[in-house]
Amino acid sequence: MSLGPVMLDVAGLELAADERELLLHPAVGGVILFSRNYEAPEQLEALVADIHGLRSPRLLVAVDQEGGRVQRFRDGFTGLPAARHLGRLHDHDARRARELARTTGWLMARELRAVDVDFSFAPVLDLDHGLSAVIGDRAFHRRPEVVAELAYAWMQGMGEAGMAATGKHFPGHGGVAADSHVELPRDPRPLEALEVADLVPFRRLVRGGLAAVMPAHVVYPEVDGLPAGYSAVWLQRILRSELGFSGVIFSDDLEMAGAAAAGEDHAARAEAALAAGCDMVLICNNAPAAVAVVEAVGARADPVSHMRLARMHGRHRVRRDELVHDPRWHAAVAELRRHQEDPSLDLDLDD
Repeated sequence: MSLGPVMLDVAGLELAADERELLLHPAVGGVILFSRNYEAPEQLEALVADIHGLRSPRLLVAVDQEGGRVQRFRDGFTGLPAARHLGRLHDHDARRARELARTTGWLMARELRAVDVDFSFAPVLDLDHGLSAVIGDRAFHRRPEVVAELAYAWMQGMGEAGMAATGKHFPGHGGVAADSHVELPRDPRPLEALEVADLVPFRRLVRGGLAAVMPAHVVYPEVDGLPAGYSAVWLQRILRSELGFSGVIFSDDLEMAGAAAAGEDHAARAEAALAAGCDMVLICNNAPAAVAVVEAVGARADPVSHMRLARMHGRHRVRRDELVHDPRWHAAVAELRRHQEDPSLDLDLDD
């Protein structure tokens, strides 16, 4: 059985009988975990092992573990700084900021790989235009070249720990004030303006081997009338053809209000996203809709998408008892704690 094009969520700390049955459906290819699925590292490891043990090839297991306010697993995991902290450090010491970004990406990925989570949807490549509250401190910086530099270092750290990176939210969510979780934002800028700003980090990371991209539920009417995640113009012409991206395209959550541009029916949203070029669609926090999407999508034989998705499986598994004896892990934890307790120590500021 190949990996299907649907990623869904589960309700609690362990799998229920009906969830097991749904995860065996050939349309399913992965599970995204949330804070409600986490109690302790041992419990999480058992849940992930249960999900992985259902099928071969094993289902992908993902999470949003960016750091700052978007970190689903906290107790038992190292607290990660919001991306903006790294950007502020870059303003004073670019080399130090790159090193800390690489360390943070490695530590995040290494701790997740110790419980066998395959990947985190990170890093965020949006620019901090000072408009979007939902992005806010999740963005590294306002300047595209700084975002590209720090995100690339973060991606390198993830790769060293055995984790593929996902850049989001293509082609950039930072230029709108509206939150796509609750409404459909519209960014009026022409493509030429996006190319010299928001698209710069995506172009840089694609050249550097970025494994996956998640498009935004945002409309850019000067480019196409559809949100980027439903737009063949954005996904096929610009992302695939012009930027040369050959990795996985994940939809953002189909339950979000910004996804309603394809209709109130979640199955129709899934079909529209897949038709536009997504390899996998996410449906979260709505169990009946998840069932409807899985049944509507059905079994699909797409060897190219399957190959792309298979590359998202985590590598370099390490046991948790090995992790706590790893000198690099101890050094990384100490470095992040030092930075978070007193960021000025990284800035070499004079009294």
